[in-house]
Amino acid sequence: MSYQVFARKYRPRTFDDVLGQDHVVKTLKNAITQNRLAHAYLFVGPRGTGKTSTARIFAKALNCHGGPMVDFDPDDPLCVEIEKGIALDVREIDGASNNGVEQVRELREEVKFAPSSCKFKIYYIDEVHMLSTAAFNALLKTLEEPPEHVKFIFATTEAHKVLPTIISRCQRFDLRRIPAGVIANHLLHIAKLESVSLSEKAAYVIAKGAEGGMRDAQSMLDQLVAFCGGNIEEQDVLDIFGFTRGETVANIALRVLERDTVNSLRELHAQADGGKDLSRLLADLIQHFRTLLVHQVDAEAAEEDLSPELVEMVRAQATMSDADGLLRVMDGLAEVDARMRWASNKLLHFEIGLIQAIQMLGEVTLSEVIVALNGGSLPPVKKVAPPAIAPTPRPVAATPAPPRAVEAPKVIAPKPAPPIAEVPVAKVEITPPAPTHTAEQATATPEQFWKQFADRVHTERPLVSGWVELGTLLGIDGKVVKMGLPETESAAKDSLLRPVTKKFLEEVIAELLGGSYTLSVVLDPKLKPPAATEMTFGLGYDDAPSKPSPAPQEEAPANAADFHNDPLIQAAMTKFKATLVK
Repeated sequence: MSYQVFARKYRPRTFDDVLGQDHVVKTLKNAITQNRLAHAYLFVGPRGTGKTSTARIFAKALNCHGGPMVDFDPDDPLCVEIEKGIALDVREIDGASNNGVEQVRELREEVKFAPSSCKFKIYYIDEVHMLSTAAFNALLKTLEEPPEHVKFIFATTEAHKVLPTIISRCQRFDLRRIPAGVIANHLLHIAKLESVSLSEKAAYVIAKGAEGGMRDAQSMLDQLVAFCGGNIEEQDVLDIFGFTRGETVANIALRVLERDTVNSLRELHAQADGGKDLSRLLADLIQHFRTLLVHQVDAEAAEEDLSPELVEMVRAQATMSDADGLLRVMDGLAEVDARMRWASNKLLHFEIGLIQAIQMLGEVTLSEVIVALNGGSLPPVKKVAPPAIAPTPRPVAATPAPPRAVEAPKVIAPKPAPPIAEVPVAKVEITPPAPTHTAEQATATPEQFWKQFADRVHTERPLVSGWVELGTLLGIDGKVVKMGLPETESAAKDSLLRPVTKKFLEEVIAELLGGSYTLSVVLDPKLKPPAATEMTFGLGYDDAPSKPSPAPQEEAPANAADFHNDPLIQAAMTKFKATLVK
């Protein structure tokens, strides 16, 4: 018998053999058990995820002796014919080469005849999106009302190219990418059956490179066996396919999170000198930062496709930056990825991308500046701590040392914060002496509650106070305090709903009412816009001026002086050691 590649030798033969598609298998099993069989099915999914194998298994279940039945015998003669593709009543059609109207017309004539040896006549059309529009239209009527003995099964990797009129006549099943852990375990099982020594790390690298496709993973294993013989290690996989170890990608990400520019570039150059595909390396790096982001929300989902060695590294790195920082890094690296596709010097763009990513992690957002001006602290200062206390243990020359000393002031610069950090203590002193309201009391005396709320905000966050003063208390519904703004104040609404600002306002409400409350801000067309709102000029409001009055030019010096003497500007200049320039 001639040699059979792993992808064909270990193709699933029964429903229980299908891996990673439990939602599809369960639905098909129930349809057979409950005798709720549709006349047309559409399998959608990436390559190598089991579309053709699932269609064949479904055909076996329908046409086996005594069928339809779920637990059929795969060695049944009819099932063997279907598996080999030689069954007369189960036709597999390539949509790419049989995409014309004439072929569809022939199929329409064939479906009229009863099956020769099976219960159902099954037509499986692979890559159905390759059919022409005319061929699709010719198939519509037959697909909608086929004979009782006919079943259609379609498969495609690009469902958006299939006519909606075709999709609406089918039961659609979306096959997902198979998790890397499932693929790795299956590869280890195949290696054991083939008497091949495959290390666990090597299996995970293959699974990651297959990107969710079991067939691709099996083909890669086949190639590795031909190259390495009976012993396959992780380095063999890296050398043959040009992949990068997950730990190496994690190390580069660690250097970025530590803001260690020198060593991040050294890691990159080591991979470039080793002949690694830089585009693939950048994609892996973006994917790693995506894993860190997901880990902050759902640790279990993030660790699902990771090797045991990477799990601990991801857990540690996920705490080194917040979600905003990770998103900025990912956006920057994605832009570099787009430029690298057409660049002749990919290494140069990769270097620039790493440097920009490190700078992005050091940036301070506007929300953080507002919090700092109102007595808070700057979170980025805490994040800079790791590189300052983690010197590189390598015995390097004296030249790298000065940059370390130069970067240190960036960590020390915000140290004027401690005097201002005492402001929270002052909050206790300036809290209004009025007794805490309950929700019922606030409903009964909304003006008093809203006045105390506005006074607290004005005292503690003057910048936020201007937005609050534009609003009106609409009511308290359960644990929701509803605030209304005129339709012209959408900018104020966005500002109030920023996470930092909204959290502060909800804390003030909680102190005044007791318990936990949610602030809801809506634009209410019933509320009258303020006369000074720029958006009201010329829009037909009664109290709005027809056009803005230009300020006299001779007042510019006075306005400039007021701007320089503004308390908030002075506080910002003191906090950040800034200087105003014209």
